[in-house]
Amino acid sequence: VQLQASGGGLVQAGGSLRLSCAASGRTFSRDVMGWFRQAPGKEREFVAAISRSGSSTYYSDSVKGRFTISRDNAKNTVYLQMNSLKPEDTAVYYCAADDSIILSRYRDYDAYKYWGQGTLVTVSS
Repeated sequence: VQLQASGGGLVQAGGSLRLSCAASGRTFSRDVMGWFRQAPGKEREFVAAISRSGSSTYYSDSVKGRFTISRDNAKNTVYLQMNSLKPEDTAVYYCAADDSIILSRYRDYDAYKYWGQGTLVTVSS
């Protein structure tokens, strides 16, 4: 099982980035996919999640309206489009997967079994 996150980088405030997470070694369409982030000195926090079919999406209040999660089950990839970035969005972003997670736990990082290696997003002011 492997999750490979990419797309991070340095961007100015107000800019955009698109993160990708490619999955292998799993039946991707069975997994709920999530994005989490961890800033220096802070706990890992929920960013967004998407249902198996992609028909339902969930966001933290801090990114709602600015970030969009999507998935392409044919490509075994989940995306996080990040617009109107703010310096407080600076963090390492992780993708996560789980095939047995229940809706009430989509926001809980310890509910996900599989994790990518993280990609750093730095937003300068």
